[in-house]
Amino acid sequence: MKFNRDLNFGNLIGQKTLIYGETNTGKTLYTANFVQFLLESKNIDPKEVSILDFAPKLTYFNDLKIGGRVQDYFENSVKCNNIKLIGEIIPPRLNAKNKNEMYSNICHNFHKIYEIIEIYNSNPTPVLIINDISLYLHLGSNKYLINTINKSNTFFGNSYYGTSIVRKFSNLLSIKEKKRVEFLIKNVDNPFVTE
Repeated sequence: MKFNRDLNFGNLIGQKTLIYGETNTGKTLYTANFVQFLLESKNIDPKEVSILDFAPKLTYFNDLKIGGRVQDYFENSVKCNNIKLIGEIIPPRLNAKNKNEMYSNICHNFHKIYEIIEIYNSNPTPVLIINDISLYLHLGSNKYLINTINKSNTFFGNSYYGTSIVRKFSNLLSIKEKKRVEFLIKNVDNPFVTE
């Protein structure tokens, strides 16, 4: 289903929602809008909202905006239970000159991301927000992710699903990433594609 900017966020409470699509199609913005809706329209206690932000810092690639975090779009998201990772997430394809560097970046990211998922799993909140899920899916288990999502009452996440971030040496990674996002699409209540 196509993501509609006029979507009633109220209908997504108590549901598992994933928005997915190309870079620069508003996925993080819409995720931040949902957090804003929860806090300002529904008056949900920010401590009941956990944000796992896997996105690298905002950067540009071929005139496209890549990355960016929820708090870049909604400053008050810092009041939520932001489970911060230590260090930085590396854009695995963009910051690599070859396949070995790319896989090194993927391993680096996985260890950082897995740590914060574990922190969430040990103390889940009713609402779970995940920004840039595909970075976990490069190496992480879909089943483990679904189990994590199911610990929340309301889940809203986003994932890259496209062809704009391509390097000669990353074809296999892109295929794997696509298949894992497709698995996720089939296992949530509301999958929406952005354009």
